Formats: sequence, structure tokens, C-alpha cells
Amino acid sequence: MTQEHITWIEGAVVENEVHLTIVELSHAARTPEDLIMEWVSEGILSPAGATPHDWRFSGDSLKTARTAAHLAHDLELNTPGVALALNLLEEITQLRSRLQRENLG
Repeated sequence: MTQEHITWIEGAVVENEVHLTIVELSHAARTPEDLIMEWVSEGILSPAGATPHDWRFSGDSLKTARTAAHLAHDLELNTPGVALALNLLEEITQLRSRLQRENLG
């Protein structure tokens, strides 16, 4: 009988603790503010705050915005197309993760 040792490591991802304004996100993602507002309206980005002036975006939002910007620019996708592509990419990531867990388990 073999013994398995599991080690749990906890940490904080610094990017998740970052809170960017729409102006900062626009600069970091190299994307116009009006396009970021479209992405918020479409549900691609979910900032905290009630108005664009109060919006704060997490580090995850920065990653999403950069990916969305690449999809919009490189593949010339409109906002609904970007939303669909991001959903499909997330689903692929989840399926790969599930396959990996099942193969290891």
C-alpha cells in the first residue's frame, strides 16, 4: 500500500489585490475607455462601483481586458464576439482542468 502526501500551499495573488480605475485599465490594456465601457455593458468586465467614475477593476479584469483587446484587434471581433470567445476560452480552461483532475485522481 502506498502513502500519498498532500501539501497545501496558500498565498495571495498580488494582481487580484490591485484596483484600477477605468483610465488606468485603459492605459494598461491599451484600449479606449469607450470600448471598456462596452465590455462592462456586455458583461465581459465586472467592476466594483456604480458609475464609470467610481468603477474599480481587479487584476483579473486587467487580464481579461488584455485578452479581449487581443481578440478585438487581432481577430477583428465585435463586443458580442469577444464575449463569446472569452466564454469559450474559459470553458476550455475548465474542461482541461477537469480532465487533468480526473487523470490524476
